[in-house]
Amino acid sequence: MAEYVIEGGRIGGIPDLYVELNRLFMTGEDWQLGASLDALDDLLYGGYGALAEDDAVRIVWRDAAHSRDALGVAETERWLRGKLAQPGTFRADDLQGQLDDLLAGTGATYFDHVLEVFAGHPGVTLDLR
Repeated sequence: MAEYVIEGGRIGGIPDLYVELNRLFMTGEDWQLGASLDALDDLLYGGYGALAEDDAVRIVWRDAAHSRDALGVAETERWLRGKLAQPGTFRADDLQGQLDDLLAGTGATYFDHVLEVFAGHPGVTLDLR
């Protein structure tokens, strides 16, 4: 089983997460992942990048607590408000509900969403440290 290490200390926000994922998984590709949960989901299915030949991988996420804070409420609010500022592109009612829940302390953070994406891939073992 191949092992990869996400350096969570390098993550200060959503763009940094994708810089780290591209550093780790997209070396040698002539394109990079966009800053999108869908892109992360696609990556974890494999078929390209470092995961092209791996059916099962272990990913160690060092300094996960730092990443959890960096991808927490403030960054998630910024992300959701950015989407809400693009009328007609995203479902505003869904996003507003997510934002309301987040601000009420009951909603998922971006870090939580990332963990959900990883959980959807049984061939990927995620080890938070």
